[in-house]
Amino acid sequence: MNTATTGLAAGMALGFAGYFGGFWAFLLVLVLGAAGLIVGLVVQGDIDLRTRRQR
Repeated sequence: MNTATTGLAAGMALGFAGYFGGFWAFLLVLVLGAAGLIVGLVVQGDIDLRTRRQR
């Protein structure tokens, strides 16, 4: 799955949450999506938390 497809899926999920659930559902999906992105980047190895903790 490339970046454009991932962005499209995220935008559609946020759109559905905003339309059907209102602002708070939109905000919840946005926050949980960002947390999932960070966890995914850490697991993938793009973000190394050990170097950030040593500063």
